[in-house]
Amino acid sequence: MYRFCFLLFTISLAFGQQDARMYDIIKAVSANRIITDVETLANFGTRHTLSDTLSETRGIGAARRWIKKSFAQISADCGNCLEVFEQKNMFKADGRRLTRDVWINNIVAIQRGSVHPNRFVIMSGDIDSRVSDPNNFTSDSPGANDNATGMAGAIEAARVLSKYRFANSIIYVGLSGEEQGLYGGKGLAQYALDNNWEIIGVLNNDMIGNIEGVDGVIDNRSFRIFSEPTSPTETERARKQRRFYGGEVDGISRQLARYVHKTTQNYMPEMNPMLIYRLDRFGRGGHHRPFNDVGFAGIRIMEAHENYNRQHQDIRNEDGIAYGDVLSGVNAAYAAKLTAVNAISLAALAWAPAAPKEVAIGGVVAPSTRLEWMASESPNIVGYMVYWRDTTSPTWQYSKYVGNKTQTTLEGIVLDNYLFGVAAVGTDGHQSTVVFPTKVLR
Repeated sequence: MYRFCFLLFTISLAFGQQDARMYDIIKAVSANRIITDVETLANFGTRHTLSDTLSETRGIGAARRWIKKSFAQISADCGNCLEVFEQKNMFKADGRRLTRDVWINNIVAIQRGSVHPNRFVIMSGDIDSRVSDPNNFTSDSPGANDNATGMAGAIEAARVLSKYRFANSIIYVGLSGEEQGLYGGKGLAQYALDNNWEIIGVLNNDMIGNIEGVDGVIDNRSFRIFSEPTSPTETERARKQRRFYGGEVDGISRQLARYVHKTTQNYMPEMNPMLIYRLDRFGRGGHHRPFNDVGFAGIRIMEAHENYNRQHQDIRNEDGIAYGDVLSGVNAAYAAKLTAVNAISLAALAWAPAAPKEVAIGGVVAPSTRLEWMASESPNIVGYMVYWRDTTSPTWQYSKYVGNKTQTTLEGIVLDNYLFGVAAVGTDGHQSTVVFPTKVLR
């Protein structure tokens, strides 16, 4: 009787009822702690990649040591639940933004999962900062919003989520060298490949504290989720197949973006997540890209309205305009909201079972659609949810729970008119990301 009731509870969660722990996570995120950490990072003067590494009070070295100490303290508070270490690579001078050879040091904190310790969901922020001249490593560059907010958010997410236990592992990381060429992300992405990490997804947070746009718009509820449409590592065969079967906007990063969008709408309906169908802002880059480049799912989460007077600017007043990325430009409550968005998304993904693999679809010239897939590798699974949507819809509109089986037929649903996917449902109701079909049933 207990197992039957538990199964009904799990299925009800899968159909949209809420996990009360998620609201506890949202409530636990502290705007005061975040703004205190942002101020601490800004007070290191500059965190430029080429700045002082020996001083205890100024430069990127001092900032790195403080971040590592912060993660270590969180770990001590949770019974050493975090593995904290420096991951570093030597990068050669490039003649453009790296004027000398330099070690790029990332600060990593791993919270190991109990079921899949080598399967990771990652939240990243950037350690470094810059002013107008990307090679100026001596002038004050507080980088309060860009990107002390993202780094403080990752630390706060670690504080909150370290109180819980998850099936999958979570990584909280400060990446260096972003302003000089996304070097920290390149180093950690290669480290992940070398260590055979299975990455569910990367949530890159870059500027999550500004609510006043340069266009005068003030908005403390909207934020953007950037994602590329398909993976750059896909095969030529996959590219050709899309021409006939679709999937132009259904790559793994786009599914991760939809997952964060849906989780936010479920648990923080006051927020307005904006799906942006682009790798990043027009012609610009962020630290999720190096992970995308090697085939991992990754997205950028950031404010909706940027203020360019506060980005990459020397601190000054000019024609009555204050320039510079200083603490007064950060809205603590907004940064806390976006940190909460990350925290619940991390938690949902970390509690969820592994996604099904090798999803196949069929139903050509038929009044129904058939789907088959390889079972999830996770023991904490009760079944699967099938999703479909109009071909012009940005999000999944329709769903059907099909139980714990690896095939189903959707009667009366014509294959030609929709796009389809499959997600695994865990014992606590949390779902994996949706997997788009990549094989065709004959």
